[in-house]
Amino acid sequence: MSLRDAVSTDVPAIAEIWNHEIREGVSTFTTEQKELGALQAALASGAVFLVHEEAGRVVGFGTFGPFRSGPGYAHTAEHTVYLAQEARGKGYGRALVNALEEAAKVRGFHVMVAAVGGENVAGINFHKALEFQEVARMSQVGRKFDRWMDLVLLQKML
Repeated sequence: MSLRDAVSTDVPAIAEIWNHEIREGVSTFTTEQKELGALQAALASGAVFLVHEEAGRVVGFGTFGPFRSGPGYAHTAEHTVYLAQEARGKGYGRALVNALEEAAKVRGFHVMVAAVGGENVAGINFHKALEFQEVARMSQVGRKFDRWMDLVLLQKML
């Protein structure tokens, strides 16, 4: 098991994990797959991307960025963490979130936000176990798989 900063050669694995969730999952409402070029550009621009590697293979990643635009939100970040199916339940998600929190603190962030699809009960419980507090449940704000979906916002003071 290895947690480390992502490098450009990790981008295809990151895209594969992320795009699987976009196509199949309820964690994100987006239906637009991540493109390698855009991910390479984000990584090259200095965006924080961490990966978990198992037996030489990337099996999970995490990143964060601004919660919303504008200077009033400059100290609030929103994170994204996804794991390959076979990597779940091994503590990799917890390690990624903890490392993202530390990286965010170093960069001056005060709050970390998780926006979790309401059907993703495991994701909501995961964040609560990491001391995130549910602060909002927004009914039917997302649409995917031909149905309306709720969004749950959780936050943690860093």
